Amino acid sequence: MNIPIIDTHQHLIYPSTGPYSWTHGLDALDGKPFPIEEYRRLAQPVRIMGSIFMETSPDNWRAEFAHIAQLAPQPESGMVGIVANCRPEEEGFEQYLESIRIEKLVGLRRTCHTEHDDLSRQSRFVQNVRHAGSLGLTFDLCFLARQLGIALELARKCPDTQFVLDHCGVPDIAGGIMDRWCAAIRDLAGLPNVACKISGVLAYCSPENATVQVVRPWVEHCIESFGWDRLVWGSDWPVCNIRSSLPVWVEISRQIVESASEDEQAKLFQKNALRVYGVQVTQ
Repeated sequence: MNIPIIDTHQHLIYPSTGPYSWTHGLDALDGKPFPIEEYRRLAQPVRIMGSIFMETSPDNWRAEFAHIAQLAPQPESGMVGIVANCRPEEEGFEQYLESIRIEKLVGLRRTCHTEHDDLSRQSRFVQNVRHAGSLGLTFDLCFLARQLGIALELARKCPDTQFVLDHCGVPDIAGGIMDRWCAAIRDLAGLPNVACKISGVLAYCSPENATVQVVRPWVEHCIESFGWDRLVWGSDWPVCNIRSSLPVWVEISRQIVESASEDEQAKLFQKNALRVYGVQVTQ
């Protein structure tokens, strides 16, 4: 089976729009452009039928959104949705949401793994994430494995917001530290308003071991915990280039689920993205 894919985690890097400080020191990314044209060149041969842009620039996020908002409606972009950067901890959050409410906006993300642990515990943060959910916007959870208990707290406090756990909860695959991560994943899967994104895991492997055999048990634990109805797939391009490439990650993903039914594979690669993010695809 070769199910068409909706990529729910596509980054783009346009150095001309501002700095991307998080790429410093990453040879595969630092100083390089990764535009939509390059993504589409790689995506089309592996049957990626559409993509959801994921905020990429914490340094210049307002300008980034303005740029992507111009790109996304163009049919050749293949973008079916945008997940925008936000600051739920700050005053003026509701006004910010009003300023970016365009048709392609489907969700929000605040990268918490680079901030202090109590950021998402602040009452204003929680209140604003609830507000986003009331508008039908998803919220991507970007937390380290050691912070998954904090992510659980946030999701519990916002039961009417749809959350998506990025990158399988950022497991320490290279270090092989699995038990605490497994338990945290099961806890998050116990909340009906949390889905899991199968993405990013190759970046957490050691350089010589970014293989299907290494990542399979980590991905399979997420599948077992969340079930086929609460999984989506993401390329994490171009971050996947740190250890591999977009075509290789697609192939590894297909190998991991090759024994699943056609319907189960379709849920992971396409159907759940339509429901969770509320996007539409015209073929």
